[in-house]
Amino acid sequence: MTGPAADRPAHPPLVPPLAERGALAMSLEELRDWGMKFGRAAHAPVTVVIRGELGAGKTTLVQAICRGYGVVEEVTSPTFALVHEYQAPRAPVYHLDLYRLDRPDQLDAIGWDEIVSSRSVVLVEWPERAGDRLPREHVTLSLQHLPDDPHRRLLYAGWNA
Repeated sequence: MTGPAADRPAHPPLVPPLAERGALAMSLEELRDWGMKFGRAAHAPVTVVIRGELGAGKTTLVQAICRGYGVVEEVTSPTFALVHEYQAPRAPVYHLDLYRLDRPDQLDAIGWDEIVSSRSVVLVEWPERAGDRLPREHVTLSLQHLPDDPHRRLLYAGWNA
C-alpha cells in the first residue's frame, strides 16, 4: 500500500476493558481515568470522533485524553474558535468542536483536510457536522446519559475502517 493510508498505523479496536459489547457505564471520574489510559495508548496519526448530546462529557473526555497523551497546558472547549492545537511530546493534538457548523463545506475555513491528514492526534466533537468528510479510518467514542443515573455515562468505543 502506498500514499497517506500507508503512513497510518493500523489500530486494533479500542474497547473499554471488561465492557460487554463495547459499552461501559461509568462516573465522570471513571471517564477521566479511562480517557487518560486511552491517551497514553494513542499513537499519531489517529482521528477520534466523540459523539454525545450536550452535557454528556465529551469535553471532559477530550481533556483526559489530552492529559494522558502528554498535553500539559489547559485544555478548553473550542466551541467558538472551532479548533485548538496543543503540543505534546509525541505529536501535536488538535481538538475540534464542530457544533457551530451548519454544513460540511464550512470545514475548509478551519483547514480540515490539512488537520485530518497530519501526523497528529485529532479529537473531533460533534463529528456528524462533518458529513462524509470524516476520515474513513477513525476511532468512535460515544457517550450517553443513563436515564436512571444522572451521575454516570455510557461509553461506547470502537474502530472504524
